[in-house]
Amino acid sequence: MKPAAHPCGVIFLDKPKGWTSRQAVSFVIQCFSTPQQKNRKQRPKAGHAGTLDPLATGMLPILLGEATRFASFGLNAEKAYEVTFDLSFQTDTLDLEGAVIAEYPDVHISEALLNNTVFSFLGNIQQIPPIYSAIMVDGKRAHDRARKGEKIEMLAREVSIKSLEIINFENTLVTLRVVCSKGTYIRSLARDIGAAMGVGGCVTMLRRVSSGGWPEALMVSTEEVAEKKDACILPLQKWLWELPNIALNRDDAVRFVRGQRLVREIGEINKSANLFQVSSDGVMLGTATIADKGEADVKYVLHPQRVLPSAQERFI
Repeated sequence: MKPAAHPCGVIFLDKPKGWTSRQAVSFVIQCFSTPQQKNRKQRPKAGHAGTLDPLATGMLPILLGEATRFASFGLNAEKAYEVTFDLSFQTDTLDLEGAVIAEYPDVHISEALLNNTVFSFLGNIQQIPPIYSAIMVDGKRAHDRARKGEKIEMLAREVSIKSLEIINFENTLVTLRVVCSKGTYIRSLARDIGAAMGVGGCVTMLRRVSSGGWPEALMVSTEEVAEKKDACILPLQKWLWELPNIALNRDDAVRFVRGQRLVREIGEINKSANLFQVSSDGVMLGTATIADKGEADVKYVLHPQRVLPSAQERFI
């Protein structure tokens, strides 16, 4: 039996301010690379699930090795943020990285007006993303076009604001806790809240505190990753926690990793699920879908959907 060639799992990195998400991934790859791994193909594979702006800190899930095959499971997840924005000015990037384009020196916003305005954004809303964003516009990133001075029309799209909490309101600074759907731009939310009150809304602090139900306590710092390395990696099963698990004996595990369908007793599973993680002796084999066998709901057929190469090496 051969072990996996590279580390596999997820690191919930507490991304430092000023780093791009790509820089964070490169940092993790470097931490797990050896001097002998001189080219990209030899180094561990890694990728992130959900971009964070350079200004932002907080949870950036980074998947390693075979876990990168499952990055999409985090992309659709709800996110929770804490954000502070200043009502007295606005910039072209909607945060402190940009040039000031408007100032509001006489901000007189009551708590009542702020409350009414903030909570009017709950639910499904139409939101225009920032022009300084990674959204593709005619084949190029919007921020690349914006930096070249090109005129860009960003189309509104529907996002969902699940919950809002006003944490602090002092002078011109507002701090909120936001739980939202994928694709929500907190910079745009701050801009729109300010605009609805006739003032600015420039983000001065942004932190992602959770993603997809994974709590803030799981985050590790860059210093911890550099020092502890493997101890910072959580198993792939942790990333796929929402998928019910089907445990196989060794004989069935061998058949599964060979891509063979298996007939199982229906009482073993939750039929309402669309996708399952499959394991044997605590080792993840991959994911699978199910279909009725047509025997009065007594049995079902397990269809391998994605098999991990490391599982094939272990069980074949």
